[in-house]
Amino acid sequence: MRIMAVFAHPDDEIGCMGTLAKHAARGDEVMLVWTTLGELASQFGDAPHAEVTRVRREHGAWVAAQIGAQHHFFDMGDSRMTGGRGEALQLARLYARFRPNAVITWSDDHPHPDHRMTAKIAFDAITLARIPKIVNEVGGGAAMPPAPDLSGDDAIESGEDVRRLDAWREPVRFYQYHAPASPYPDFSVDVTDTIDVAGRVMEYYHDFYRWQWTKEQFLEGRAGVGRLAGVKYAERFNLRVTPLPARAFLD
Repeated sequence: MRIMAVFAHPDDEIGCMGTLAKHAARGDEVMLVWTTLGELASQFGDAPHAEVTRVRREHGAWVAAQIGAQHHFFDMGDSRMTGGRGEALQLARLYARFRPNAVITWSDDHPHPDHRMTAKIAFDAITLARIPKIVNEVGGGAAMPPAPDLSGDDAIESGEDVRRLDAWREPVRFYQYHAPASPYPDFSVDVTDTIDVAGRVMEYYHDFYRWQWTKEQFLEGRAGVGRLAGVKYAERFNLRVTPLPARAFLD
């Protein structure tokens, strides 16, 4: 199984790190993707963009290494995302390369516009990635224009020319952070065995951002979800689906 976690800013992934770690430990392929560098964080002050990029590459590499995941940064502009086709197409090309079976992202109704726009393009990219003429859009078989290498991986946005991508047409299950107003079914993942990894990533960002939010509060939040689900620690999601298929019996 291949899982892609698509978020707007470095630290957004904290809400699913236990789940990602659990899948990676099982042998599944995991890729962490950020649509922006989160360059408006006050910790950067007036640092030039090149320095922000360097620091964020270190952050992404460190977090991904905790679970053995791949990682990739786009540079769509912190608090400047539009949710437009161009942004979705960048992500669709990465889908076509990584071929995810599942995507995890933000809810549709989060107050931060980058979070909402990231959820939108993550969903739109599923359809765009299914259409060969779209994921290879340039015309005449010409190479796609190279883009800055922001993550050190070998994805198509990392600088090399790519002449053709195969469309990704397999079903993609679309998971979103739980939102009380979501019309989609919700469920929880037992992350008791991987809560230490999630806590370690939380502490990493805590030290950078100097949050008032503590690791103890973070763990209590996961424990609260766990109590609802009958386990010690859990992470909660909505699954964006059409009506569930009929079952032979209740279970």
